[in-house]
Amino acid sequence: MTISSGEIRRNMSLLLDGEVYTVLEWQHRKPPKAPPTLTLKVRHVKSGNVYEKKVQGNRPLTRAPVEKSDVQYLYFDGSDYTFMDNETFDQLTISTDVLGDAVNYLVEGESVEVMIYEGLPISVDLPPHVNLVVAQADPAVKGNTATGATKQVTMSTGLVLTVPLFVDVGDTLKVDTRDGDYVERV
Repeated sequence: MTISSGEIRRNMSLLLDGEVYTVLEWQHRKPPKAPPTLTLKVRHVKSGNVYEKKVQGNRPLTRAPVEKSDVQYLYFDGSDYTFMDNETFDQLTISTDVLGDAVNYLVEGESVEVMIYEGLPISVDLPPHVNLVVAQADPAVKGNTATGATKQVTMSTGLVLTVPLFVDVGDTLKVDTRDGDYVERV
């Protein structure tokens, strides 16, 4: 299936030069009096190496033939994350290298979508928002509330967020998984 450069998304799998890559970041540029260019920061699926690829911006790209599987996150054993397929109940272990920043948003018991290519998990699609519990927060300082002040808190997954002063330890927060920003207190 071919797509245009406007349809590229993070964690999408593409075929480039006969190899499968996962998109980490991308930037589309259209300089004046020159053809558009697309700069991709991609991870090679088989080796795990990260590359920067430049292609013509108006060239159609080919999506890699990947399978999607709904899985439930079970636990972290210190080196790998274990998931269970919701249909077959088979367990699947995925390394931290493959998950990348997604580890900051994984909550035990929550379902995510895993992309599988030739039997190997290559990426995880997270829901747009997750609810995380505040594990550590400094107390608010009296008198700092007039200007909409913020503070840093650490979530139960290890993610550090900037939040309003009224957030305290034990609060559940809605967090945007696309940019890692605080949305609201739940």
